[in-house]
Amino acid sequence: MKAINKDILKLAIPSILANITVPLVGMVDIAVAGHLDASAATMIGGIAIGSMLFDLLYWNFGFLRVGTGGLAAQAYGRGDRKECARILARAVGIALACALVLIAIQWIFVKAAFLVVDSSPEVQALATKYFYIRIWAAPATLSLMALKGWFIGMQDSVSPMATDMTVNGMNVLMSIILSLGFTVGSLHYDGMGFAGVAAGTVVAQYSGLLVALSLLLWKYRKNTLATVTLPELRGLFKGDETRRFFVMNADLYVRSLCFIAIYIGFTVISARYGDVLLAVSSILMKLLMIFSYFTDGFAYAGEALTGRYIGAKDGAMVRQTVRWTFVWSMAIALIFMLIYQFAGVPLLHMMTSDAVVIEASREYLPWLLLMPVAGCAAFTWDGIYIGATASRQMRNSMLWATVAFAALWTVGILLLGWLGSSLGSVAPGSPSYGRIAMHILMAAYFAHLLARTIYLTVSWRSVRSL
Repeated sequence: MKAINKDILKLAIPSILANITVPLVGMVDIAVAGHLDASAATMIGGIAIGSMLFDLLYWNFGFLRVGTGGLAAQAYGRGDRKECARILARAVGIALACALVLIAIQWIFVKAAFLVVDSSPEVQALATKYFYIRIWAAPATLSLMALKGWFIGMQDSVSPMATDMTVNGMNVLMSIILSLGFTVGSLHYDGMGFAGVAAGTVVAQYSGLLVALSLLLWKYRKNTLATVTLPELRGLFKGDETRRFFVMNADLYVRSLCFIAIYIGFTVISARYGDVLLAVSSILMKLLMIFSYFTDGFAYAGEALTGRYIGAKDGAMVRQTVRWTFVWSMAIALIFMLIYQFAGVPLLHMMTSDAVVIEASREYLPWLLLMPVAGCAAFTWDGIYIGATASRQMRNSMLWATVAFAALWTVGILLLGWLGSSLGSVAPGSPSYGRIAMHILMAAYFAHLLARTIYLTVSWRSVRSL
């Protein structure tokens, strides 16, 4: 095996092992909500909308991971340990400041969000309860973004693996215990019901932060953190590298807004067609994203190695990194096409016991067969561009992806409206109309993945020559 493949696997496998537990958390949250003594569709919808509100918040701060990872990888490639330490301190400082702002504006944010998010009163009440509990994990969540990006940039995928597995394992365990309760001998706890899902996430995030900080001190205290003195940290937000950090993050912020627009558009649109189709869209999105957690392992490897070799000015190794990262990620795409084909229905039964939701979801399973190829390519390019710190191209790819999503949805729904005026059976408000609209929504999501893939593929030649 080529040396580059050994490097890719050394970085990718720990990330994949950690990422495997990520969809498990979402599945357990939905499964717990779906088995509480209430309407499964309403409970699942509450989790979906509540989670969406945090995605709306946290995707704005994706630069904490993305920007930190690319810059740290290039500093590592140059052998500049002092700059590596400065990058980490700068990112964590910004993360904590942002978290305090989020906690301060939580009430305003929720009220503003539900001015545009359309859902039933029952789902809105559950989502609000979920938000007000989980928001207290913000300092840990944003700090972990910065730490994870930095670890990856330092060619260290074991530390984020240990952190992620702690977070996800604790999330699963605490969500079950705090929601459903337990009985062990004479010890009995009734559980918090729905609120326990959010409380479990808070406990998990701080547990992960404790592990990450312990690993940071154990591995990097002497060879990296000790290279920076306290007087030097006082000037942390001055200089050319800081300006580069914020210029890059301005592009990444726009990119995050585009992600938010697409994701929220997907959830808000599906919520218009009732709690059942909202639950269907939530389950399909969880299933759809399972393959991304495997592909992300190779995207992280591509990010770390691309940044390292760009920092070392080794063009030949950059080209090898891109070539072999794609070979591995596209193999993952083919595997997941087979999984969705032959195990799609059993996966639905894992997500919920509600027969109505399962039957409604079956109609949309064929879309999962189309997503992996375009999705894997888009995610892999993202990792490579992060390592190259090519933030402008990443921003532009998401702008075009947002246009593709909005255009296909708009044209599709207009055509459906025209068809509905001709055929009463698919008039707005009818069951057939909602079913067809969901197909249009899935097509729009696929279009956004394809647009990202095409743009980033075409743009790589100009990035490589920089």
